[in-house]
Amino acid sequence: MKVEHYSFGLIKLNGQEFRHDVIVYGDFVKKWWRKEGHRVQVEDVEDILRLRPEMVVIGTGYYGVVRVDREVIEKLRDKGIDVICEESRRAVETYNRLLEEGKKVALAIHLTC
Repeated sequence: MKVEHYSFGLIKLNGQEFRHDVIVYGDFVKKWWRKEGHRVQVEDVEDILRLRPEMVVIGTGYYGVVRVDREVIEKLRDKGIDVICEESRRAVETYNRLLEEGKKVALAIHLTC
């Protein structure tokens, strides 16, 4: 599912607006809660591990405030999942481009900060 729009605090997917962090993969969209709001830990990516995408793009917020633990990147890569972490505006662009290229890509995005 392509991201139709992203701005601070808002993401639009398939005509529906979300004002909370989400994980997106195919037609799957789920609210994304993290143990600590501005930190991504291994337990925060369990849904992604179950989905088994080829790649995951992690949007670290409008200003890039979210930090992704090294263990998260290592765990995903150990499972054969490539990881890209970048500010959410760029993450949306990267995700949409990879989707258009036919990649099996997931997006985990923090909408604010």
